[in-house]
Amino acid sequence: SVQAHKEEDNPQKTMEANGLTPVPNSYDYDLIVIGGGSGGLAAAKEAAKYEKKVMVLDFVTPTPQGSSWGLGGTCVNVGCIPKKLMHQAALLGQALQDSRRFGWEFTEEVKHNWMTMAESVQNYIGSLNWGYRVALRDTKVMYENAYGEFVGPHTIKATNKKGIEKLYTAERFIIATGERPRYLGIPGDKDYSISSDDLFSLPYCPGKTLVVGASYVALECAGFLAGLGLDVTVMVRSILLRGFDQDMANRIGEYMKEHGVNFIREFVPIKIERIEEGTPGILKVTAKSTTRNEVIEGEYNTVLLAIGREPCTRKIGLDKVGVHINEK
Repeated sequence: SVQAHKEEDNPQKTMEANGLTPVPNSYDYDLIVIGGGSGGLAAAKEAAKYEKKVMVLDFVTPTPQGSSWGLGGTCVNVGCIPKKLMHQAALLGQALQDSRRFGWEFTEEVKHNWMTMAESVQNYIGSLNWGYRVALRDTKVMYENAYGEFVGPHTIKATNKKGIEKLYTAERFIIATGERPRYLGIPGDKDYSISSDDLFSLPYCPGKTLVVGASYVALECAGFLAGLGLDVTVMVRSILLRGFDQDMANRIGEYMKEHGVNFIREFVPIKIERIEEGTPGILKVTAKSTTRNEVIEGEYNTVLLAIGREPCTRKIGLDKVGVHINEK
């Protein structure tokens, strides 16, 4: 009979017949993915192809400045995508200047409107966020905008932005929580500085900007901000692009200097103070030398920290399921 055939195909029954302990079939989901970025979404959709019951939990803890975003992860919302769009805006400005040599004549003042650009960038990202939600719905993946935290074996607590908690169980979990920008841990850094998590939706032109760090995020952001016509300084602790080929790194530094980016070498900030309110206001940055006994001060409208990123795995309850974390 059809019923007998179904029982033969039932792996649970087969395992019992062979004297094996069956996997409990009472879990809410076959797979729960923690994190709705590039890795998490790809994994969830791939698992759904195999007719697994899948849930994605994705929650962005707001930055100290209150920035948050939708489904899709860092690259889509506060990384590669908006970075390339703002870089393109800078290239268009450069092309305008170059065009005069190719015979284009214009006399009106050329200036850049930050808000117009930022609004266009955010509208485009919003369309991507919606597309990801639709893709999950089409593949029958359950999505919740909630923070996932292990509370015991096979069990996770999901907390939404209203603080409402739900418990879910699953046979398997994928951790795809990504990273968030690091802060300096100096007076005023979280109060007055921004990170790349804030820059791409900043509701005002950043003005004269100090970029702290020598990472590729630091140099990319400094590059397009300078390309938009802003006064940009990069404060470097030691070398540019640690871990990258240093011949190339130094060529990039020289190229940026030729294009008007200022560099302060071998200094680190020790204090950030607000001396004038506004959007942007005025900040005073105190920095000390890493090689000699010297302290300098400077005034900027915006301080952008780009000093590296830390994985978001400390506060997801890994200790509850026996997973150890390297303290570094």
